Amino acid sequence: MTEQTEKKGALHGIRVVEVGQLIAGPFCGQLLGDMGAEVVKIEPPETGDPMRAWGQGDRPTWWRVIGRNKYSVAANLRTPDGQELARKLILKADVLIENFRPGTLERWSLDPEELIKLNERLIVVRVSGYGQTGPYAQRAGFGGIAEAMGGWRKIVGEPDRPPSRMGISIGDTLAATYGCMGALAALHERETSGRGQIVDVALYESVLQVMEGLIPEWAVAGHKRERTGSRLPGIAPSNVYRCSDGEFLIGANQDSVFARLCDAMGRPDLISDPRYADHAARGRHQQELDDLISAWTAQFTVDELEGTMIEYGVPAGRILDAEDMLSDPHFAAREAIVTVDDPELGPTPMQGTFPKLSRTPSSVRRNAPREVGQDTDEIRRRWLGE
Repeated sequence: MTEQTEKKGALHGIRVVEVGQLIAGPFCGQLLGDMGAEVVKIEPPETGDPMRAWGQGDRPTWWRVIGRNKYSVAANLRTPDGQELARKLILKADVLIENFRPGTLERWSLDPEELIKLNERLIVVRVSGYGQTGPYAQRAGFGGIAEAMGGWRKIVGEPDRPPSRMGISIGDTLAATYGCMGALAALHERETSGRGQIVDVALYESVLQVMEGLIPEWAVAGHKRERTGSRLPGIAPSNVYRCSDGEFLIGANQDSVFARLCDAMGRPDLISDPRYADHAARGRHQQELDDLISAWTAQFTVDELEGTMIEYGVPAGRILDAEDMLSDPHFAAREAIVTVDDPELGPTPMQGTFPKLSRTPSSVRRNAPREVGQDTDEIRRRWLGE
């Protein structure tokens, strides 16, 4: 572990029980755990969370990230004994996280409303595909389906091809992030009221929240967003441009920044050209402007173009993959990637904790549980006095 393991975090003293699985619930638990909360993850005996088997390579590594800063307790929530253990732990907790289909906890005798009656300070984060109410509430819902319903998939990809997946489970992680945000807001409010509450998070609404002006653009202006590939429609220049040895992203759509790009290109005449003189004009002539810039960038390597953009103060950047990130000095300087000593895998790089708090920083204090239920006895002793 790095020296980060010695830091307690802003949520030190907060107890969390996580009964979710896969991504949306467990990522919420990871975020709270990174910030210092003690997270007890209740897993099915023997099999555990399916995330333990997800990922590439002979020994999947995804679990090492989403399971970090957690304790594993084994309990079968479909049995009275498992439900009783979960109930005892929840009554000692500040936050409960779950991401099952609505009604599942109620069938398992773990109705959140009843739990809050017994533990009035309890905050319950409920993550589901469509929320706890409404005509779709009982439908099965995964992150990808939520991305489609929330408007994301419709606008991602090339216009002449079917909608594309982003490449990560963005619907799940957005919902988890909003769930974490809701838990933090509820913890703050509890300081005044002394009471807990339920945080109802729908995957599709989490996607909808980040869809910018998609709804009012249609409702007010009659404009329906469609797939536009790497281009930001009407915002120019802002695109990926080809260099002699790769691709490079340039965002110079603000008037003053566009002027700096023109100077870098040795084309100050473009600044006063009526076709490109202001934001609206550049949007109308986006294709020809992109063609003009592409012809210029093709003369340079990525290194050369990056140096020029830095010199002229133009927002631009490389398109990085994991290998690039591991060798990037800025990632290293900010500890955006940390290395955790895993007992099975050895030194394992993974994304660091975020956001960064100056006085009570988040940290990776504990490896993901290697075995299902490995901490059951410890948690029973410390939390329940058994």
